[in-house]
Amino acid sequence: MKLVHASSGRLRWYLPGAVSGRNVHRAVPIALACAGLIASGCGSSGERQDKNEPEGNFKVEVVEAKFPDKQSLAKRSQMVIVVKNVDQKTIPNAAVTVHSFDQRSNDPNLADPSRPLFVVNRGPRGGDTAYVGTWALGPLKPGEVKSFRWDVTAVKAGPYKLTYKVNAGLAGKAKAVLASGEKPTGEFVGEISNKAPNAKVADDGKTVVTDDSN
Repeated sequence: MKLVHASSGRLRWYLPGAVSGRNVHRAVPIALACAGLIASGCGSSGERQDKNEPEGNFKVEVVEAKFPDKQSLAKRSQMVIVVKNVDQKTIPNAAVTVHSFDQRSNDPNLADPSRPLFVVNRGPRGGDTAYVGTWALGPLKPGEVKSFRWDVTAVKAGPYKLTYKVNAGLAGKAKAVLASGEKPTGEFVGEISNKAPNAKVADDGKTVVTDDSN
């Protein structure tokens, strides 16, 4: 599935349906380059990202997974997934894959049927990868916890369903599993209201205050 992805406070579009104007010429070559180098990683070294990734299962626990089930157009919110290493060995590269911040449209007149439900204003800091929809925060020692946080804005009204999966690496050699042996996956289901939150500037003339009563 495709993903609209942005980080570090500046939008970086990866979804053709979400690219417009001056961003389109820059985003498309980047996406194509990464697609061509997906086996080796999108970088200049040419080394495979799985070169030193060990094979095997690594036990994890999803300590927390939260995302508001009731949202409003133009309202920012946070998705949080907290992962803990409950194994006795270090996880090579703790990562989370999210499917998907967009949905498919049945309109035959659209060049790209994918339409964003949420725009990712900022993904987990330092977690960008060459893999669409995947963020990685590096090695995770036994007992260590890492938090993955996304700052997003709802841009289309209606129901939504986001699924996620915790990974132990980027290449599939190192596999994350729960203590039960099951895959560490989950989903967020909710509704985006077509009423945008009321907003006003506070007395200090700088702070924007939103009324979430909608």
